[in-house]
Amino acid sequence: MGKIDPDNHGIQTCSVRSGQVRTHENENSEPVFLSSSFVFNNAAEAAARFAGDEPGNIYSRFTNPTVRTFEDRLAAMEGGERCIGTSSGMSAIMTTCMSLLKAGEHIVSSKSIFGSTVGLFNNILTKFGLTTTFVPLTDYDAWANAIKPETKLLFLETPSNPLTEIADIERLADLAHENDCLLVVDNCFCTPALQLPFKFGTDIVIHSATKYLDGQGRCVGGAIIGPEAIMNEDVFGFLRTAGPSMSPFNAWVFLKGLETLDIRMQAHCR
Repeated sequence: MGKIDPDNHGIQTCSVRSGQVRTHENENSEPVFLSSSFVFNNAAEAAARFAGDEPGNIYSRFTNPTVRTFEDRLAAMEGGERCIGTSSGMSAIMTTCMSLLKAGEHIVSSKSIFGSTVGLFNNILTKFGLTTTFVPLTDYDAWANAIKPETKLLFLETPSNPLTEIADIERLADLAHENDCLLVVDNCFCTPALQLPFKFGTDIVIHSATKYLDGQGRCVGGAIIGPEAIMNEDVFGFLRTAGPSMSPFNAWVFLKGLETLDIRMQAHCR
């Protein structure tokens, strides 16, 4: 069925139909393309694909049909333009920062975030010339005062992990855009079943698919959703070269998780 318009379909329809492209076998459940690479009809076709002149799969570090189905489905559920799957939630955050920022630039982040993210900002990104200022999630003035001329990205989780603090996404999106910054929201605690950050002005949404998207503790993965202009060039360019790619088997498991996501999240809320 390809892409489903999330504005005209509910999340449950998107969760089972969006991104689905059946093969000639007319399977009901999406197939798993466990293949490291793909063949070409001739040398000219191979050259065109490697040059980017012709669409198609080359190598599963770049693209994979099962991963793309997961990406299209999650993008539709979030109401975003393009999703890129990654090997973990942390690799999604790392990929976002490394692909969109350069040495000398600055991040303002909530203090109330996952411990590994703090470690990434303080111990890893600093080696590449990126600095971070941490502020209380709900203190708007602290966010505003922390922004510098070199600030390019505001990062937060809402609800936060593990303290479940809540941010005013729309207000922080306005602040980010007034200062020519991107707002990145980690939505793994609410998922698109309960919260749609793009509706409040968020630029990029991050997921640890390991958590509620899977929901059964089976696989590790992550996702980045954002505008095609950013995703197709910067983010995909980093992923294609650096290789924090999602496994096609894990993508298939996450697809099965998305099918029941709305039902499961409603049950959690009860």
